Amino acid sequence: MNAPPPHALGPHGSSIGDFVPPAGPVLVAGGAGYIGSHCVRLLLAKGADVVVLDNLSTGHMGNFETASGGRATFVRCDLADRPRLAEVFAEHGPAAVIHFAAKCYVGESVTEPAKYYQENVGCTWNLLEAMRAADCRDLVFSSTCATYGEPVEIPITEAHPQNPINPYGRTKLHMEHMIEDYGRAYGLRWAALRYFNAAGCSPAGDMGESHDPETHLIPLVLQVALGQRAEIAMFGDDYDTPDGTCIRDYIHVDDLADAHLRALAVLASGGGPVVCNLGTGEGYSVKELIELAREITGHAIPARIAPRRAGDPARLVCGGTRGRDLLGWVPARSDLRTILEDAWRWHQAHPKGAERGV
Repeated sequence: MNAPPPHALGPHGSSIGDFVPPAGPVLVAGGAGYIGSHCVRLLLAKGADVVVLDNLSTGHMGNFETASGGRATFVRCDLADRPRLAEVFAEHGPAAVIHFAAKCYVGESVTEPAKYYQENVGCTWNLLEAMRAADCRDLVFSSTCATYGEPVEIPITEAHPQNPINPYGRTKLHMEHMIEDYGRAYGLRWAALRYFNAAGCSPAGDMGESHDPETHLIPLVLQVALGQRAEIAMFGDDYDTPDGTCIRDYIHVDDLADAHLRALAVLASGGGPVVCNLGTGEGYSVKELIELAREITGHAIPARIAPRRAGDPARLVCGGTRGRDLLGWVPARSDLRTILEDAWRWHQAHPKGAERGV
C-alpha cells in the first residue's frame, strides 16, 4: 500500500478534544468486545451518536451496558446476515463505521481456516456492500501487526513487507486489500490501524479484558495472582533477547480507542487513506512483564519454562512515526506499569471476567 497523504488535523500532539462528531451515527461493529467497548465509551464521551452492532459470539452485553450507560443503541446482528445488515443501515443511517468484528485466535485460525475466511473476509465483504448500498463512505478498520508475518527488521514500520504466516494474519490482510479496492473503485474513505499487543483495562476499573479461552499473557499472569491458575507458562527462554524470552510491544486499550477517533476525524475532514501501526516502540520481555506483575500484585506468580510455540517471533516492536504524524496520536497510558495496574484493578473486581450476553 502507498503511504497516505497528509491530512488536515495539524502537527503531531494535537488534541482529541477537537474531535467533532459526525452528523450521523457511528456504527461500531464488534462494539461489545474488548477494544470495541472502550472505543464506544470514548465516542459517547465526545458527543457522538453510537450504534453498536454485535452478534455476542465473543462480545459481552455487560461491556456494552457499562460503556454506553444507556446512551447508545444496541443491535444484535451477525455480519453474515446481509438482509439484516441492510435493515440496520436503512433504519439508523450511519455516517461512519468502525470495524472491530473479527475472529482473532492465531491457533484456531490454523486448525479452522474456513471459519476465519468466512467470518473475517466474507463478513467484511458483506459490511462493505451494506456501506456501499447505503452510501456510507467512512470506515476505520481494526487491523493487526500479524499482517507483517515473521519480522525481517526490528522495529517494524509500515514499510515492512506484509507476509503473514497464519490464516488469521492472511485474512486480516485480505480485509485490508478489499477495503483498499473499495476505496479506489467506490470512493470509500478508510483507515487501517495495525495494532501490536492490545492490553490494559479502563482506568475506572469497570471494563476489561475477558476472553474464552484466554490466550493473552497479561490476563493469564493476573489469573495466577488471583489463585485461578497455579502458574504461568513461559514459552521458550532461549530466544535471541537479553533474557531469552520473547519481547512484545504493549499498547493500552484506551490509547487504541483514542487512535480510532483520530482516524475517524481524518476521514471526516476529507483525508485518507490512513495506514499506520499502533504501538509504543518499546518492547518488554515475558520475564520483565511477570516480574513487574509480581511487584504490582504482591503475589509470587510461579512461572515455568515450556517449549517454544511454533511461529512466535523473538521480537515484535512497533516502529515509525506515521500514527503520530498522520493522526496526532501519542500514547498516554501505555507504559507497562500503568497497563498492569489498570488490568489488575479490573481483574480484582471481576475475578470471573465479563459476563457473556445471551
